[in-house]
Amino acid sequence: MPTAVLTDRERTAVQAYLRLLHTVRAAFGDDGSGPPHDRQPPMVPPAVLAEAEQALAAAGLTGNEEEFFRLLHSWCPES
Repeated sequence: MPTAVLTDRERTAVQAYLRLLHTVRAAFGDDGSGPPHDRQPPMVPPAVLAEAEQALAAAGLTGNEEEFFRLLHSWCPES
């Protein structure tokens, strides 16, 4: 499999997506402790989502999820 060489904007978009992904995972947590009615709903800071959307737009990847996820997988296969 060839290694993708990302442009600066593509790399920024991938990094912003990974930050968003990690933030969402952290917000949902893995411990599941306590009854569901006692837990607060997960909160993802709007700035993290806005950063990802802006980075996708700057890289020209808005609406082109197939290309974006191809880049993501080639640069960071474990995500």
